[in-house]
Amino acid sequence: MRLFTAGPVACFPWVLEEMSRQMFSHRSPEYQDIHMETIELLKWFLNTDGHVILTPSSGSGLMEASIRNGVSVGGTVLVNVIGAFGERYSEVVETNGRKALKLVFKLGEPIDIEILDKYLSQHPEVEAVAVTHNETSTGVINDLEAIYNTIKKYDVMLFVDAVSSMGAVDIDLRRIKADFIFSSSQKAFGVPPGLAFAAFSDRFLEKAGEVRDRGWYFDIPLYVKYLDKARSTPSTPPIPQVLGLRATLMRIREMGKDRWFRMYRERAERIRSGVKDLGLRLVAREGYESPTITAVYTPKGVKGDDIYYGLRERGIEVAKGYGPLKNETFRIGHMGHITDEDIDVLFNELHDLINMLVKKV
Repeated sequence: MRLFTAGPVACFPWVLEEMSRQMFSHRSPEYQDIHMETIELLKWFLNTDGHVILTPSSGSGLMEASIRNGVSVGGTVLVNVIGAFGERYSEVVETNGRKALKLVFKLGEPIDIEILDKYLSQHPEVEAVAVTHNETSTGVINDLEAIYNTIKKYDVMLFVDAVSSMGAVDIDLRRIKADFIFSSSQKAFGVPPGLAFAAFSDRFLEKAGEVRDRGWYFDIPLYVKYLDKARSTPSTPPIPQVLGLRATLMRIREMGKDRWFRMYRERAERIRSGVKDLGLRLVAREGYESPTITAVYTPKGVKGDDIYYGLRERGIEVAKGYGPLKNETFRIGHMGHITDEDIDVLFNELHDLINMLVKKV
């Protein structure tokens, strides 16, 4: 099956090779060296000297950690919603005993900076602003640097869900001083699921030390303590995934970041061009298209599931539409190990399938 999914994605060959190693203790010196090296590589990749941790979880675990550690019990978070995963962040805020104020933008649109600025000026009670950097349900990427430059004049922290952007675009934490930014292994880094990671500020860590009832599994100060003293994690890490992430980061270092990001950018441009050549429309506003996933409106009378299951029968798995646009869209992921041949096969089969489906309408 050729994978063009939203994640998990097809793993890079060097990841699979590295993950085939026999297991060893996560408390051994050998693993401790690997753990710390992986963290240093992530710091290099994100251009930060700040705090970085690895956690045995999905990205949603660290989404919850941002709230439980970084916001006072009963405190207020401004959640920017441009799709289904912004809605998830709002749910995480509310189910963890905090108050979510939602700024909801039209599907396919990015965050409106002027609206965000005005809203913050009217709501001094906000402790943190939550942003989905790349919204996979609509294929829209936000301008993270513009968002940071807008909110930095307010006394708020910036939390960033970078699950489907980190690894495919340059996130420079010296320019964009996010207080808590997180991602996970199964997207642009081309590693199986099970590993998440976050970078966070001194301000966030100080706040976490003051927040009560922040739990144990995602207690960020506890992670920092274990990193300093045990050079590992409080609970057992997913060692194969850590090895895989380290292998990808080492490959990026060998290639150079510019070449790596260009690979993702050119792949995304080729897929968007292929979609438009078929006469189909993108969900995302022009100029804000995601580098990792393209959400596509189906032809009139054709359901998203018709595309999804039709392509599966031809040996190709794309992603179903998600959230409110589920029935009228499908999504093409461009993350992980995808070859030029894979893309050619995708569009040949998609062209034939759409012609067949449209004739039945």
